[in-house]
Amino acid sequence: MQRKNNLLRTSHIGKRNGIAMIMAITVLVIIATIMALSLSLTTQTSKRTTDLYLYEQSVLLSHSAAEYALLKMSQTAQCTLSNLNFNHGAGNLYNINVDMRYISVIGTTCQINANALGLEYTNVVTNETSGTVLMDITVTTTAGNEPIRYFRRSIQKL
Repeated sequence: MQRKNNLLRTSHIGKRNGIAMIMAITVLVIIATIMALSLSLTTQTSKRTTDLYLYEQSVLLSHSAAEYALLKMSQTAQCTLSNLNFNHGAGNLYNINVDMRYISVIGTTCQINANALGLEYTNVVTNETSGTVLMDITVTTTAGNEPIRYFRRSIQKL
């Protein structure tokens, strides 16, 4: 006698087992949730990376602006320069503003120029320095997802 395998046949022709459909829907929901979370994480990471790059660039530009302001002060008459505004980057991406206040300067030239410009001054006579300037450096940009404004206050020797 021949033995017949009836495992694959259903005894009830009209009924089907629905567990496979439930498992497939569950797997699809889990995969969709994982994909949504990964997409959200990717967009947050790219936003954070762009903002971090713009912030670090602003910090470096503030240091460069302080050096540039010192160069400009050395090229002009003593205590005549009180403000610098310039832009940097393609399409003027960064706006840089440097405000200078002379704290202690040797000589009467600064006193005369400071009175004319409405600046504060104090005469200090030492051999170590020819003066000190207080710089307020502001770097702003609106290129990223959020506007970035970096402020730095620096005391520089002349």
